[in-house]
Formats: sequence, C-alpha cells, structure tokens
Amino acid sequence: MFKKDFVWGTATAAYQIEGGAADGGRTPSTWDVFSHQRGKTREGATGDVACDSYHRWREDVALMKELGVNAYRFSISWNRILPEGTGKVNEEGVAYYRSLAEELLKNGITPYATLFHWDYPYCLYLRGGWMNPDSSKWFGEYADVVGRRMGDLIKHFIPFNEPQCFIGLGHQSGTHAPGLRLDEPDISHCIHNVLLSNGRAIRALRAEVDGAVTGFANCGGTAMPKTNSEADIKAARDWMFGGCGMWDNRLWMDPMYLGIYPETLVRTLGEPTAEDVKIISERPDFVGINIYQSEEIAAGRDGKPYNAGHGQGHTRTSMDWAVTPDCLYWAAKFLNERYKLPVIVTENGMSNNDVITPDGKCHDSQRIEYLRGHLAGLKRAAAEGIDVAGYFQWSLLDNFEWADGYNQRFGLVYVDYKTCERTPKDSAEFYANVVKSNGEIL
Repeated sequence: MFKKDFVWGTATAAYQIEGGAADGGRTPSTWDVFSHQRGKTREGATGDVACDSYHRWREDVALMKELGVNAYRFSISWNRILPEGTGKVNEEGVAYYRSLAEELLKNGITPYATLFHWDYPYCLYLRGGWMNPDSSKWFGEYADVVGRRMGDLIKHFIPFNEPQCFIGLGHQSGTHAPGLRLDEPDISHCIHNVLLSNGRAIRALRAEVDGAVTGFANCGGTAMPKTNSEADIKAARDWMFGGCGMWDNRLWMDPMYLGIYPETLVRTLGEPTAEDVKIISERPDFVGINIYQSEEIAAGRDGKPYNAGHGQGHTRTSMDWAVTPDCLYWAAKFLNERYKLPVIVTENGMSNNDVITPDGKCHDSQRIEYLRGHLAGLKRAAAEGIDVAGYFQWSLLDNFEWADGYNQRFGLVYVDYKTCERTPKDSAEFYANVVKSNGEIL
C-alpha cells in the first residue's frame, strides 16, 4: 500500500523539451554544439526546437493537471540562469522558471528541480569543464543562485541526473556531449569534481532554501535475483554494490550517502583531503534511482554472483532494453537497506513505436502493461514496509532522446515534431487512474 502522501509525478529535462535555444538570453550548452556537429546524433537532430516547451509550458502544465499528478520533475538550464556560467544572472531565465513553478503550484503540483541534466554551459567547457579544479565552485555558485532566486517556490532539488551518462558517455566513450575520450586519470578528476559539486550544491541549497529537500538521480546497474532463493537474493545484492567502476552504484552513492571515498579514485588521485570528503558526504535527504531494466543475477557454485541473463526471446522495448517488472521492487529494497533513506524512483518508463491511428489517438498498450507491471513491483515494496516515497514516470512528452534524436518515444503524450501538437496516449489515461487511486487499481 502506498503512503497517503506518496509522490506521483512525471519527469522531463530542459534540453530534451524546451527548445528556444537562442531565446530569453540563453547561451549554448555542450549539447547545442555537439548536436550540430555532423554525425553526432541520429539524422542530425538537435534540441533547437524540441517540443517547444519554452513557449508551450502552460499547455504542458495543463496536461499534468489532467493526469492528476502531484509533482513534476524538470531540469533548469544552467546557461539560461548564468549565460556566462558564473557571474551575472539572466533575469529572463529566472523569470521563466519562476513562472513555471508558480503555475505548477497553482495547479497543486510540487516542483522538483534538477539542476544539471547534461546541458553544460559551453563557455565553461572551454575553460576545462569538469576537468577544471574550480568546476565544483562554479556549480556551487549556480546552486546558490537557484536557491536564492527560486527557493521561495521550489523546495525539492536534485543537483545531478545520471553522472554515469554525462561522464561515462560524454567524457569516456565520446558518444554524448561533449564527445571526449579521456583516459582514467582525467576521468577520475571529472568524477571527483562532480562529487564535490554535488556536496557544494546541497550546502548552498540548504543555506538558501528554508525546508530544502535534496536527492540524487542515480542510474547505476541494478540487480534482481534469478530465483527467490536466499543464495540468489544475496548474490543480486552483492552484485549491485560489488564493483566501483563508472556504472557501479558504489562509485557515486557511497561517497555522498556513506562518506566512503571510492578506492578507484584513490588509486589514480591519491587520498582526498578531509575537507573534500566532508563536502562530498553532505548527505542528500532521499535516494533517487532512474531505472528502466535490471540484470538477473544468480549465485554460482562458489556462491559468487554471476549474470544469468534474461533468456532468448525476452520482451524488450524499442531501446532494446529488457522488460523486467520486478526491478523496481528489488532496487527499492536493496537501496533502502544500504542507505537507510526513503527511495524515490526518479525515472521509469519505456520507449515504444507509437503512432497516431486513423481515429486520432495513440493506442500504446505495451506501455500500459509495462507501467502496470513495474508499478505493481513498487507497490509490493511499499506493502512490505520498504520506505518508498515517490515515482516519476519518464516521460511526460515524447522528446529529443540525445544521440538517438527523435526516434525513441518515451512520452505519455505523443508529440508531432512538425507542429509540436500534443496528443495524450492511452497510457496517459491509465497512469491518471493509477494516480487517482493511489495505486489501488494495480
């Protein structure tokens, strides 16, 4: 049974939906530059217009009102607020997000603001970006501005979304902006500076915002046992927190939640200063997890975990991600056990080959069944007393899906990218009924 104050929401990100790339004093981000380079995104797609939510945000809030959600997770574009990355504040940018927050509150929807969802100010990238030792101070200044200028309206904050992606894909493999392929020592500097930035941001927000609530949107590898045997459950738990590499939970979460500095960074950077550890371990108030699928883990004859796989013909989404409905149950259980804090699913959803049919509607039965199964798993966790505090469906709208361009549709609402017309899908009605019943219909 979900709590009476359970958070039901949807989620988006600025560069994926806003458009208005040169409007309102906004300056380019690394994704603006990257997406305009030939061959970096599918079919040369960019976020120049995206869903045009910069101009149609009232329409989008009205869609959320129809869904009945009580929260909206969106991201603030750093370069809309501080066009030079630091220093002078752009009043048009502040006014835009304040207006959005005011409209949300007027409609009974709590704003959850992500401060960084991958659109790094290009001007700061030219100064070294996450490699620059001052980068955490830049981010701390940005968080301070957001807190001072918007903290009367916004109380819930997530400093970072998926550093595994913007560092791992953006700075290690080069498949995302800014398209770098750095070696391990340089990657370690980036990771260290992001961890410092997270701590500085939480400090700034708590100092400026009365009643600030902070979290972290992690997307580290998640595990579920192949069977319900005690051996497989232990193996899945061990696998989920066993490694300390780029995509492992321990690398990012143990420093901020447990104050344990990663051994992989010690190997390349040496022991951190006591002050750095103190900043990094500025503990968030909840554990956030972006989860779309999970590995199935079993115990070998030696008791050690191994990836047992999903088997041939396993159901997959259009992203070729396995459909594993029990993943929300096991992720919530394991994360709550380890970090002793409420768990919020900060993203969950599926990409589907959605079309508008001759009746003018979008009948996405696959997404309905995906949501039904995954939310049932989360409900099971809540019923067992696991501290599950909220769920954000990804995404409100079909949008710019990074290197995949506009070919992956995750939304509850279909977007015609030629006209930006919005059409709620069948899954929007299903999710609205789930929200209205607080999960009772599952």
